[in-house]
Amino acid sequence: VTLYGVFTNHYSANGPSRCLLLELLDISVSELLLHSSNQGCSMWMIQHCARDVLEALAFLHHKGYVHADLKPRNILWSAEEECFKLIDFGLSFKEGNQDVKYIQTDGYRAPEAELQNCLAQAGLQSETECTSAVDLWSLGIVLLEMFSGMKLKHTVQSQEWKTNSSAIIDRIFASEGVVNSAIPAYHLRDLIKSMLHCDQGKRASAEKALCSPFFSIPFAPHIEDLVMLPTPVLRLLNVLSDASLQCEEEYEDILEDIREECQKYGPVVSLLIPKENPGKGQVFVEYANAADSKAAQKMLTGKIFDGKFVVATFYPLSAYKRGYLYQNLL
Repeated sequence: VTLYGVFTNHYSANGPSRCLLLELLDISVSELLLHSSNQGCSMWMIQHCARDVLEALAFLHHKGYVHADLKPRNILWSAEEECFKLIDFGLSFKEGNQDVKYIQTDGYRAPEAELQNCLAQAGLQSETECTSAVDLWSLGIVLLEMFSGMKLKHTVQSQEWKTNSSAIIDRIFASEGVVNSAIPAYHLRDLIKSMLHCDQGKRASAEKALCSPFFSIPFAPHIEDLVMLPTPVLRLLNVLSDASLQCEEEYEDILEDIREECQKYGPVVSLLIPKENPGKGQVFVEYANAADSKAAQKMLTGKIFDGKFVVATFYPLSAYKRGYLYQNLL
């Protein structure tokens, strides 16, 4: 997350307090899990989240810092930069100089952190220091929850998990109830396993995890992803018929009508309506910022245009800029 500045609030009830001014982000992974209805997130979303968070961790760990509280609520989507970002560094510490004894949240806590927290509560010192490996453990649990669509707090605290966590992970990936079960998913399974070794010395580093073959597989987003994750680009479905695309005069009139309607919510940078596949008949509207796009999506969804109910989703700005239009996102 980007820190814009620091200021002191002199009017706080408890006296002067230091405040951090951070960028405004959007939906958290915790909220995405709620919306997944126990079906799990799409492979596109899991891959996107995994790569973004691993890149963040690789940067942090290279600088010598441990986040120490990685969980779904602390991973948020940035609509402007089209990526997932890490927030809440309240428990972070410099590796080798840990001043916070109680780290990580229940359910996402690495075994060595669990031991350290128990010893600290008893007033004892742990012989093993917590390292950046605790962050990889937490991310492994987050990704497993995104894949399965289930909260795993009780699972990871069970004796069965402590005895053979690998077998539980295999069972989750082999489950018929998990819609994502497919050959590419097993690259994700192996990636998650590499993060969830009980021995922190055997756990993959963020840098090494980024080399997983899972990240070489191209996935397309589902329509649900594009409804949930805002971007500056809006995509309108169920607007134009084939007849409208074939009649040049009618096409130009509709183009102007759409532009006029969309400009009510903010300046339109570009507008594209492909006449051929891929993307035939879909309307792509690029706004100057994601705030305008979100306002337009809210107002245009369900609106009747030329006798049709409009469906408005967001669309990846990076794909739009490359001219890559997904054919089938359902």
